[in-house]
Amino acid sequence: MHRASGALLFLCIPLVILPLFALSVGSPESFASIQDWVANPLCKLVLLALIWGYLHHFCAGIRYLVLDLHIGNDKHTAQKTAGVVFGVSLALTLVFGLKLFGVW
Repeated sequence: MHRASGALLFLCIPLVILPLFALSVGSPESFASIQDWVANPLCKLVLLALIWGYLHHFCAGIRYLVLDLHIGNDKHTAQKTAGVVFGVSLALTLVFGLKLFGVW
């Protein structure tokens, strides 16, 4: 699952992010249209979901690197570290979300 989600996230770069970047640097009008589009709360929620996906994948990748060192392989510790990964990724997403929605 981690590899599949990583491949999906990697495919988002050339299919979504790079075209939006190219459009935003094309002209001042296209930059303004991207700004208007990103200001939409629904778009911000979609961006926040993508940010969570990247952050969760990153945190899980660190966990898998530690597991490859044979640290925390027993069931109890593995369950705890999975919860830690989920909690840390949510906390980091909250920080990004506060910035994205202009609260902080």
